[in-house]
Amino acid sequence: MKHKNNMKPDKFLEAAIEEARKGYAEGGIPIGSVIMHNNKIIGRGHNRRVQNGSAILHGEMDALENAGRQPASVYQECVLYTTLSPCSMCSGTILLYGIPKVIIAENKTFMGEEELLTSRGVDVTVLENQECIDLMNQFIAEKPELWNEDIGE
Repeated sequence: MKHKNNMKPDKFLEAAIEEARKGYAEGGIPIGSVIMHNNKIIGRGHNRRVQNGSAILHGEMDALENAGRQPASVYQECVLYTTLSPCSMCSGTILLYGIPKVIIAENKTFMGEEELLTSRGVDVTVLENQECIDLMNQFIAEKPELWNEDIGE
């Protein structure tokens, strides 16, 4: 697992952050994700559990849903960008579809299943993006009960 401090977000991480901001503006949980294949975004989304009354629409799941059905060969060439360390549900989906690389904006506010991902051969990079840390800390302070619900506590 690689950690990179203060790295300027690339256009894909910027798109994931834009999704997180959109979720926050909609009254939801500010977590965004994009799926990149051949240097193009094929799916983007944000946590929409609140907005859709959903049990499973975390940011990564929404991005995968919006990418539509893809053959395994496509997933195996993708990079998943997410603003927050992926939970066990999202990590399981990453493993199920064989996504080989995950770029995580931050894992300070929540540590997901990064060890599981790396133990299964996924290339995981954590960027420690301050904007994402600040946005999550603000959200958790404002709506702790909603945050706890999202992470199953």
